[in-house]
Amino acid sequence: MQHLIDAVRAHAMENWHKDGWDYLAECWDDQDIAWAIGDAKTARAAIAACKRQVKILNDHRSENAVGYW
Repeated sequence: MQHLIDAVRAHAMENWHKDGWDYLAECWDDQDIAWAIGDAKTARAAIAACKRQVKILNDHRSENAVGYW
C-alpha cells in the first residue's frame, strides 16, 4: 500500500495547481490517501481514485470563489 500512497503523493506534487491536488499535497496524511485509494491495485488506479476525491473539493472551492473575486 505504501508504494501506492507514495505514487499518489508524487503525482499531487507534480500537479499541484491542477484539479485540487494541492489539497492532497498540503492537507492529507497517509491514512487519508489510503482511504481514498480504496481497493486500487495499481498506481494509475490509485491516482484516479484520489483524483475523484480532490476534484470534488476543487469544484466546491471554484463554486464558492465566484462571488469573492
